[in-house]
Amino acid sequence: MGSPVAKRAGNQRLNMLIDRIKLFESGFQAIKENIEKLLQQSDAKAVLLVDRDGNLITNAGETERVDLESFATLAAADFAATSQLAELIGEQQFHTLYHQGERDHLYFQALVRNIIIAVIFDQRTTLGLVRVRVKHAAETLSKILEDIFGGQEQAVPEEEPRIKDISKDIEDELDRLFG
Repeated sequence: MGSPVAKRAGNQRLNMLIDRIKLFESGFQAIKENIEKLLQQSDAKAVLLVDRDGNLITNAGETERVDLESFATLAAADFAATSQLAELIGEQQFHTLYHQGERDHLYFQALVRNIIIAVIFDQRTTLGLVRVRVKHAAETLSKILEDIFGGQEQAVPEEEPRIKDISKDIEDELDRLFG
């Protein structure tokens, strides 16, 4: 089956994986709480967190009438197109975008790790209030995201074999218990 040393090493890896999952859970909860807080403090209709690949991370507020998948994809495309415009005029990128509609408006701000915060708002609030509240929320959210993902890019290549080893250890243990 496996030596005691191998089992201990497997248990240590499993415990590390569990700790990482707990970090993701607590981090996601903190993100969700901050999104809700931003929604309330800015008096916006909705707040969404998306990545630059067009994936929705989380949202809060009045989103029932919004195709969230399309919104996330288009928000990412909007940032990509605007980044190209920024380069044309000698800027690295624009960190905020604003779109004014007749009823509803959009405000976007780039965060760390290619994450975008999007706020949908109407006449209940002002652009100035949204900008101030987003700025404060962005600082907090960026810190949370760095805490969650900090150093992960370097760790991924080294972690893949460990994850395979952990999976093998888990399968072996399940076979032993139920097989």
